[in-house]
Amino acid sequence: MSFMIETSARHIHLTQETVEKLFGEGYQLTIRKPLSYPGQYACNERLTIVGPKKEMANVSILGPTRKADQVEVSATDARTLGIDAPIRESGDVKGSGACKLIGPKGEVELSEGVIIAKRHLHVLENEANEMGIKNGDIIKVSCGGEGRKLIFDDVVVRVNKDGATTMHIDTDESQAANNPTVGELVR
Repeated sequence: MSFMIETSARHIHLTQETVEKLFGEGYQLTIRKPLSYPGQYACNERLTIVGPKKEMANVSILGPTRKADQVEVSATDARTLGIDAPIRESGDVKGSGACKLIGPKGEVELSEGVIIAKRHLHVLENEANEMGIKNGDIIKVSCGGEGRKLIFDDVVVRVNKDGATTMHIDTDESQAANNPTVGELVR
């Protein structure tokens, strides 16, 4: 069974409290476009990430708001910014990298929250059963072809009831794999 591979560029998830510190009291994020995962969307709003070495302006925010702030960057981004960001599953921010976020109405210092997202496969429950995989499994995924075939190891499985079966990799991984669009489970 093949599935789409999507490249996840640097982005930010915010709590409502942080949204209000950066954009003003009572501010609500606005939807620019829906993402492949149900209920999630890219926002019109953008922020600047500041690290010890450099800053990156115009970084996308993904909604809706969350219980914890999280900044997802590639390993290249982390080195450029000078941030010590661990590779983690989304949501696992305890003890992760620190940065400053700058918005139009304020700034926020995050003492943790910067991660390099672990590559993962969102898979529908029925398709996970067909593939013989379950939530939390670590799998291998092949992609590419014609002299450029690549196998991604250490892909974490995230089983869900809604949405699409799609694998998410970051921009570094996408470039290394020559911008793959389709992957298959390796047996």
